[in-house]
Amino acid sequence: MNTKQAVTLLSAIAQEARLDIFRCLVQAGPAGLSAGVISQTLNIPNSTLSFHLKELSHAGMVSAKQESRFIYYSANYQSMNALLTYLTDNCCAGQAACCPDVQCQPMKENE
Repeated sequence: MNTKQAVTLLSAIAQEARLDIFRCLVQAGPAGLSAGVISQTLNIPNSTLSFHLKELSHAGMVSAKQESRFIYYSANYQSMNALLTYLTDNCCAGQAACCPDVQCQPMKENE
């Protein structure tokens, strides 16, 4: 990953609703969620949600697949992990104790 790619990914989630959407999809796992479920879960109107999902998809942070009449969105874990690796590359001058391994934690209600 280069700096330009990292900026694109960071820009995509540098907005409250898009960050909430992305975190919701990360929590949902690889199966993802339908747009309707995301809309209800986060209380985001469909038209607004569509705009944000388009931005996240364009940046490569989420992917979409159509099943029947529904579109399911899922987090792009490869992009997320590449961004995390880029951000922590050479962390703390190589001192492992400074940057412990990231552990998956359930999302708290108010986060």
